[in-house]
Amino acid sequence: MSTTVTSTDNTPKTIRLTNGKDFTFVSNAATTQETIPIIDVSRMHSPNLADRQALAEEIREAAHIIGFFCITNHGIDMNLASNAMEQARKFFALPEAKKMEVSSELIPDEYCGYHGMQRYNPNGWKYRDLYEAFNWNYNPAKDPDYPDSSTPQINLWPKDMPAFEDKLSAYQTEMIRFARRLTRIFALALHVSEDFYDENVKQPEAGLRILHYPRQEACRDEQNGIGAHTDVEFFTVITSDAEGLEVLSKSGHWIKVKPIPGCFVVNIADCFMRQTNDFFVSTVHRVINESGRERYSLPFFWGIDRKTLLSPVPTCVSDENPNKYPVMTAGDYYLWRTRKQKRSWKVGENASETVKE
Repeated sequence: MSTTVTSTDNTPKTIRLTNGKDFTFVSNAATTQETIPIIDVSRMHSPNLADRQALAEEIREAAHIIGFFCITNHGIDMNLASNAMEQARKFFALPEAKKMEVSSELIPDEYCGYHGMQRYNPNGWKYRDLYEAFNWNYNPAKDPDYPDSSTPQINLWPKDMPAFEDKLSAYQTEMIRFARRLTRIFALALHVSEDFYDENVKQPEAGLRILHYPRQEACRDEQNGIGAHTDVEFFTVITSDAEGLEVLSKSGHWIKVKPIPGCFVVNIADCFMRQTNDFFVSTVHRVINESGRERYSLPFFWGIDRKTLLSPVPTCVSDENPNKYPVMTAGDYYLWRTRKQKRSWKVGENASETVKE
């Protein structure tokens, strides 16, 4: 039997994240009194520009106010996600030594490969985060729109699991196609031309992650499933098989996000926040698995070409609202964040991302 995982800690806490920002939450408990928006995105496929613009305005509001929203009627075959989840269960059931053959530490400057169970504690809780993960990067040869077999993939794939790469890549390919279309809606949401990002996503960041969260026995005041953080790229598209995701509202309270079957959760990430000069909000989120069973999730991380300068979007800067961030390439920012996260997430090291009571 799992123990009760309710919170008794109402002490405000401030978290310093690897993106350099501080966030405060007023209680460690989570609420269902607040929710994230639910948006029907079927209009993204409409031939009518006015339909797409109307959808973009809904997304603009959600991305600005909370940075999280649920999307319905997206058109993705969810059997592809189910197949990837099935492979996740098989991979995480392997012996630890077998999984460590593709450890993320084998490629220090890339966020790919296996991340072991209870290795990290970025928020400084009593127990280390209760999850394990496997990441894989964009493979140009399997791009659905701009295939390029001349550029090798940077990935670590387990041996003796031929269906693993195939099933995970099939889902990734479909998500790349979908993300390019959604990026055009985001451009409209920023009141720039629909093709504003087209050239920047021909060789995108398009990594994915499968995560396994065991049943949590410790209370939420002592352990996270995965600690409070923000994502790195432009936006993330998430599907999961159980509740557990929590989003930090502007009021400083944790919102429980209930998964809706067949739908995705989308959240803004740090590169997009930087490019929009903080108009879009990259919101702190975490996972605490109180479902009473194992939880699996599948986030897709979408971003622009590493060579692209993260210059501010013209509609997001002015004389009265100058750019807040130094301009660098997306690749430089990805590398800085990867190195900082790997350094701070090593066992016993919490210097870069700590909790202040």
